[in-house]
Amino acid sequence: MERFELVSDYGPKGDQGPAIEALVKGLSKGGRHTLLGVTGSGKTFSVANVIARLNRPTLVLAHNKTLAAQLYNEFRSFFPRNSVHYFISYFDYYQPESYLPAKDVYIEKDSQVNERIQQLRLEATNALLSRTDVVIVSSVSCIYGIGDPSTYAEMAFSLKVGQRISREELLAKLVDLQYERNNVDFSPGKVRVNGDIVDVRMGSEDEFVRVGFLDAVIESLQRRRVMRNSVIEPLTEFLVFPAKHFVVPQEQVNRAIVSIKAELAEAAPKLAPLERERLESRTRYDLEMLQEVGYCNGIENYSRHFDGRKPGEPPFCLLDFFPKDFLMVVDESHVTLPQVRGMLNGDRSRKKNLIEHGFRLPSAYDNRPLSFEEFEPYLKNAVFTSATPSEYELNSSASVVEQIIRPTGLVDPVVEVRPGSSQVEDVLKEIRATEQKGFRTLVTTITKKLAEDLTEFLAKNGVKARYLHSEIDSLQRTELIRQLRLKKFDCLVGINLLREGLDIPEVALVAVLDADQEGFLRGARSLIQVIVRASRNTE
Repeated sequence: MERFELVSDYGPKGDQGPAIEALVKGLSKGGRHTLLGVTGSGKTFSVANVIARLNRPTLVLAHNKTLAAQLYNEFRSFFPRNSVHYFISYFDYYQPESYLPAKDVYIEKDSQVNERIQQLRLEATNALLSRTDVVIVSSVSCIYGIGDPSTYAEMAFSLKVGQRISREELLAKLVDLQYERNNVDFSPGKVRVNGDIVDVRMGSEDEFVRVGFLDAVIESLQRRRVMRNSVIEPLTEFLVFPAKHFVVPQEQVNRAIVSIKAELAEAAPKLAPLERERLESRTRYDLEMLQEVGYCNGIENYSRHFDGRKPGEPPFCLLDFFPKDFLMVVDESHVTLPQVRGMLNGDRSRKKNLIEHGFRLPSAYDNRPLSFEEFEPYLKNAVFTSATPSEYELNSSASVVEQIIRPTGLVDPVVEVRPGSSQVEDVLKEIRATEQKGFRTLVTTITKKLAEDLTEFLAKNGVKARYLHSEIDSLQRTELIRQLRLKKFDCLVGINLLREGLDIPEVALVAVLDADQEGFLRGARSLIQVIVRASRNTE
């Protein structure tokens, strides 16, 4: 069994030592525990120590992609010799399929997949099936269906030096796992063939495996770098995982087709003539595509039939790839848990219109995220971390461990309340003063439009400023925060993305505009979280 190896230039300080001991003792018996730690007290370092001591595969759950990216980088630095991965939604843009009955308007699904993030997701699941020293940092996208892990694992196959298998047999197996042959575009999920050499590129961004044949026998296996095409290491054995999560054997496709036909025969007669004709024509077209090419647009809506689930049964998700005794860390739990709780209702209300008007079979309901009641059983060994935990965490935890004293010795920042009538000019003056000291500023606004307008105003007045909100894509958000820390600009303006968990020690000023106005995710806890973004700086 692989072991976690924590690498750090410093040890536990302040309240960290007692907190680590209390959590390890509590989690050894199982159950849920809350780490109530003030911002800047080093909760992530404490959690890393707990993971290393318990030595269990761990899921770290964050409520947004920006925080997930920061946590991913932190855990990679703590566990450089172990397997740390990043799992978030792979859509840069996503418009779900929907129907507006009042306007009789049908909106087709439209999306743009980020291939790099898709490969990171595959790396995460592959690691869980092949190692035990795994930490996966994920957004709440981990509660959405990604296919049956047992089917995914069963379709993987091993290659060994000396194994008798022809080049054609190997290529046929790779095609079954949805690899594509392409000698020009050798991107992840592709296979390159040159004579008796087959190159297979799985989820890794800069590695591939070269399979060398002599007649119908594998003569050599090598792990190589993509850019330099140089050898990293020779291999004696290599495990090939599917190129995509939704991969099923042909017999499962055939079984699903029969099941879909049976559901159509049952559901169609219950609809009015127009809706019935619509459902029958759309479903029959999808069935033809499945029979001919094994795929159709919106195939995820038939996931229950492919998985063999009964109506209402929860979908398989990332959590099912973990062993039963895994550790779950819910970061900023006071925000993350309510987000998990609310995912299902929004999904179901959109699909209700599609199903009632003949655009989808009722089984589309079962292509969904987990409900909160289905999510809770996965919290067998859990740590909720927050500076402001909610009643749910406090009441359901076997222990509440406090981490109040910061290892830096810094106290909470000074809070000032100023009139809103001159807030923009006031903020401009304070940003300039903070800039002269060599530090950075965060400004939170109540709307996206105000964030963009304020950024433009600051730029016109000589302040290097950028804005950050939900329309900025995932990887760019992380890059913006990196540039702020490197002093490429001095002020970052945002809405609720600049609250929980973000660690930017260079920030000496946090300005909250319209602090007295109610808004989305504006409340007592959120204002405390905003304030303590400045708690890592002595100024």
